[in-house]
Amino acid sequence: MRSDKVKFGIERAPTRAALYAVGCGKEDLKKPFIGVINSFNEMFPGHVHLNTITNWVKVGVRSAGGIPFEVGTISLGECINEGTPGMRYNLPSREFIADTVEILADAYPFDGLVFIPNCDKIVPGMLMGALRANLPSIFVSGGPMLAGQVVEEGKTRLIDLGTVVEAMGKTIKGEMSQQELEVLEHQACPTCGSCAGMWTANTMNCLTEALGMALPGNGTIPAVDTRRIHLAKQSGEQIMRVLAEDIRPRDIVTKDSIYNAFVVDMAFGGSTNTVLHLPAIAHEAGIDFSLSALNDIGDRTPQLCKFSPASEHRIQHLDLAGGVHALMAELRGLLKLGVKTVSGKPLAENITQAQVRDRNVIRPLSDPYSKMGGVTILFGNLAPDGAVVKRGAVAPEMFVHRGPARVFNSEHEATTAIMNQQFKPGDVIIVRYEGPRGSPGMVEMLWPTGLLCGMGMDKEVALVTDGRFSGATRGAAVGHVSPEAASGGPIAALRDGDMIHIDIPNHKLEVELTDKEINNRLARLPEFEPKVKTGYLRRYAECVGSANTGAILRKTTGR
Repeated sequence: MRSDKVKFGIERAPTRAALYAVGCGKEDLKKPFIGVINSFNEMFPGHVHLNTITNWVKVGVRSAGGIPFEVGTISLGECINEGTPGMRYNLPSREFIADTVEILADAYPFDGLVFIPNCDKIVPGMLMGALRANLPSIFVSGGPMLAGQVVEEGKTRLIDLGTVVEAMGKTIKGEMSQQELEVLEHQACPTCGSCAGMWTANTMNCLTEALGMALPGNGTIPAVDTRRIHLAKQSGEQIMRVLAEDIRPRDIVTKDSIYNAFVVDMAFGGSTNTVLHLPAIAHEAGIDFSLSALNDIGDRTPQLCKFSPASEHRIQHLDLAGGVHALMAELRGLLKLGVKTVSGKPLAENITQAQVRDRNVIRPLSDPYSKMGGVTILFGNLAPDGAVVKRGAVAPEMFVHRGPARVFNSEHEATTAIMNQQFKPGDVIIVRYEGPRGSPGMVEMLWPTGLLCGMGMDKEVALVTDGRFSGATRGAAVGHVSPEAASGGPIAALRDGDMIHIDIPNHKLEVELTDKEINNRLARLPEFEPKVKTGYLRRYAECVGSANTGAILRKTTGR
């Protein structure tokens, strides 16, 4: 075992003394050491309960003959810093989490690892770190929260955090009172867990199953369901089997399993942030996965599910319908079934017994919501390297849209204008200098898109940005425009009134300007001045790559 190097021999006497001090007995030194990487945090509901999950993982490890050691990493919750300067840190935290995992896994003598994430950037950050460390590993998340409930006109309605964001727009427009908004605030998040819809956290936890790095149920069993505790214990036991069989993350995360994850993502209409995270995960595994390949997958993968924000279904409904493995069973003809998984079995065996229990939630291939997947990549003279839109959450009347640009140089400027209703039907709101380098950190646009939806403008106004979106975003919201404005992308050349053309079915995003005019405008722009000049965000901005390649860190500063 890897840990034997620090446990035995005369020269390891000081190490043994330290291990005895943390509770190990002499017999424990003969057993495998398992690192349990916990992202517990008391600041947001997705992670506030992770100590309970961790404790049951440790019970499972011990029962299967291992010695668990809990260690921690940071976690940020986007529901807390949404619309604030703190949002700049969320995407950069992904890289920091990956670095932390690498440091912990390489510095300590762990034989295997159990990862306990839950929310948006923690899941991909831990997956990236797991691939770097490449020790036998398994993932078990904290699970989704249940949807909230309110009674309106004698009928019960399910709500979630996205409902509250859209209610802000209704309140500003005078269609809802502040007292009604306050009722939603108190009811929207009734339990611990990641947000109830198919947003980034739940999308990534579901895709961890699709990748083969987690056991069935990881993405869908509610946080407060006792099955979540059983899954945690089972995962603690399973890591010992994964270790015994020497199954490592790079054996599981392959080009075929990344492909499978994108197929599942397209089928359930997941968050657009997967277009940042899966390529970054693939990069850590040494796999190239271009944006253009995603359209090929999306064009032949039907959308079989719709979840909030695109429908009233939540993750709890997917769980009751059979979960991610039931969806994969429906998609078996489109998947690479020979890939390895942490179960020790190939995917084909894992989904043999899986069954769809609710056809209202998981539709058959013969009756999809759409013949195309829920996420689409757009290209054109406004996004030469690509942009992304959650097609499955766009109103059909906005699939093709032409309108004048209303240009803003920050999310704050755009949000203020939207709150003051300084836009017209047909406008295309442009939010630039919010990309990975420009923001820095690529802030998400849940406030402006949520306000527009709440005002009932999601079928009349589009939003295009080099920033990103929350998984809760719906409407004609096009993000990740690459190259970004801070790197001299065409979006930096736009002016108020320029005509923007969005054509989702044909994967197009264009401005009605000649290449010569775009280049002349760009040549007259002053050099980009960074918004942040100190600390971690400065270093991040100097090192980060483009959104179209996953916003990974590509270079070092030398300082």
